[in-house]
Order: sequence, then C-alpha cells, then structure tokens
Amino acid sequence: MGKGQSLSKIKRKRKRAQKKEALREKKRRIAEKEITEGASASSSFSSIPMGGGSDQYDVFLSFRGSDTRNGFTDHLYRRLINVGIVPISVFRDENNLEIGEDFNSKILNAITRSKISIPIISENYASSKWCLRELVRIMDCKKSMSHTVLPIFYKVLPSDVRYLQGNFGEAFHLRKKRFDKKDIQKGQWALTEVSNLNGWESEKFANGYLPSTYIFFFLSVVI
Repeated sequence: MGKGQSLSKIKRKRKRAQKKEALREKKRRIAEKEITEGASASSSFSSIPMGGGSDQYDVFLSFRGSDTRNGFTDHLYRRLINVGIVPISVFRDENNLEIGEDFNSKILNAITRSKISIPIISENYASSKWCLRELVRIMDCKKSMSHTVLPIFYKVLPSDVRYLQGNFGEAFHLRKKRFDKKDIQKGQWALTEVSNLNGWESEKFANGYLPSTYIFFFLSVVI
C-alpha cells in the first residue's frame, strides 16, 4: 500500500471517529432533555436536574459504600486506572466530589457523561435510596441513549435482585418504608432491568475478585 493510500485510509478512519463522537454527543444531549423533562419526570429518582459541567468520564462506578467501598470497589477502581496504555477516567464519589458541591447534580450528571456505568450490586445496595437513584438514572440512560451498562453482582444472585428475595430482598424490604410509592416502583423497575443484563457474578469465582480477563474486557469497551 502506497503512502497516499495510507494517508487516505487514516483520514477516512478519522472522519468515521469524528462522526461517531458527534452522534454520541447528539444522543447525550437528547437524552439529557428526555430524562429531565420526559418519562422520568414522574419519579423523584430521575427528576433531579442534570446540572452543568463538561466533565467526561470513561467509567461511572455505582456502589454501596458500606458493602464494598474499601474492598472490592477500591480494588476494581485501582485496576481500571492502572491497567492499560491509555489513561482511564473513572468516577467514584469520594474521588470526584469537592466540599460544597451539589451532590445530586454532580453524581447524576456524571452518569450521563460517562461512556459506561458499572453498578456493583451488593447485598445492601437496594436499601440505599441514593444507590437506587443512581441505578434508575443509569437504566434510563441505557434506554434513551444506548448507554453501556456492565453490572457486577457482588455476593448476590441476579435472580435475588430480580425477585427481591434472599438477603438482598430482605435488606430492601426493611428499608423501603422510607421510600414513597413512586420511588419504590421506579427502583424495582431499575433492579429488574439490570438483573436481566449479562454481568459478572462474584459467586462464580473462588477469590471473589475480577479476573484480569474481565478488566481487559471493560477496557476494550471504553477505549
């Protein structure tokens, strides 16, 4: 292949990449409007304003702090940012929030501005109203703008998440009296949706941590 042909091929690839990015940005803007003003407006989980800011992230981690912050989530976070040639931008609340910032808009805006979301569904995940808010936003984005969602079921079974049974379901039912009816309906919808996705199940691996093949798979989706 001659030099001219090589340059032409590079230009075509660049144009395709630019078109793809422009389309993604267009979808993101449309999704922001739909999520803020459309179907999600009926639920307090999704009716929080998107907020401003232009930060873009490769990965958004949604997790229950008391379950996994200092163990599994920290392990995953460090592997994501340290593996690979290309730097990966990962949003994790304790790293990306500053004192005095609007917690609600910063978090929900970060989800929409991320390439993929990784909800780490653990035993007490659904007992947190805020975790459910994040999950609702994540699944809304998946539905409206083809947002990529790669769930991790950490010491819980997808079926327990889907049917709200076992220790996972018990934790949810013990705390749901703090939620209103609309919040519960929207949260259950999001839990059902995420449980139907193909995800990584920690129970299938002896040490309970992600094998390197999964880390590289996450990176291949981002890059």
